[in-house]
Amino acid sequence: MRLKKIVNALVYPGERGFVAECVEIAVVTQGSTLDETIRNLKEAVKLHLEGENLTEWGLAENPTLVVTLEVEPEYEQTEAIVG
Repeated sequence: MRLKKIVNALVYPGERGFVAECVEIAVVTQGSTLDETIRNLKEAVKLHLEGENLTEWGLAENPTLVVTLEVEPEYEQTEAIVG
């Protein structure tokens, strides 16, 4: 079995601030700013995996946390030209 060296997480806008959710492990946290959300995510992942046998989770020692940020794009309104 090949062990993963990466834990993936998504960060997206929540009702107040941002929500961070890991893909491979059951970790969800939030923060009012992106910086706070990332700090909370790092701490939550650390606490979740602390004392665990990472190979049972399919993870290599000291995995890296990769975060994908989901944002709503802003589009310019353009008028359709009807010929």
